Amino acid sequence: ILLVGGLGACAGPSQSSRNLTPNYTSADGVANPTDVIASITPVAVKGIEISVPQSLTVSEANVMVPVTDIVWRGDPMGDRRPQVAAMFQAAAAQASAGLTEGRGVILSLEVTRFHALTEKARYLTGGNYAMHFLLTLRDAETGAVIDGPREVVADVRASGGVRAIAEDNAGRTEKVVVVERLTEVLQYELTHLVLAPPT
Repeated sequence: ILLVGGLGACAGPSQSSRNLTPNYTSADGVANPTDVIASITPVAVKGIEISVPQSLTVSEANVMVPVTDIVWRGDPMGDRRPQVAAMFQAAAAQASAGLTEGRGVILSLEVTRFHALTEKARYLTGGNYAMHFLLTLRDAETGAVIDGPREVVADVRASGGVRAIAEDNAGRTEKVVVVERLTEVLQYELTHLVLAPPT
């Protein structure tokens, strides 16, 4: 019972936060999808900055749910911060690859939590990849902040037990799942922006 209770925070299904909920409403107070679509600001990503602060704590303890900011076992033992940064960099590059028309922006991501699974949790129960970060956009020409910083939550289910082993054998590793999810969330965030026009 204690084990199940302890896993509750990491094992439940979760959705990524969609922080750009449109605040446009029609005359009757109902959001008008047409207005929202017409107001979306296309952007061209001119640069990407990834930050994983040294202040974030890291745990290598092979327990079910370490109390820490960063848990990652999908790379060989080493400094986890650059490993996490590399995954965010790959996802941001993929998410922005086709965004070449529109307002030029610099995309900055600061990781605030990256809690994957320990070996014990992955091969016993599975759970949840908790991936939280601050997203900021700056004007590529002036450097002025035009969006954020705002928190984005990109949590996604993490397989465990036999299923996790099968996914690894099929090439769907933890890193593949993480980068895929981050790419999906970043693509959404970057293509549903409603920004004030340049002054």
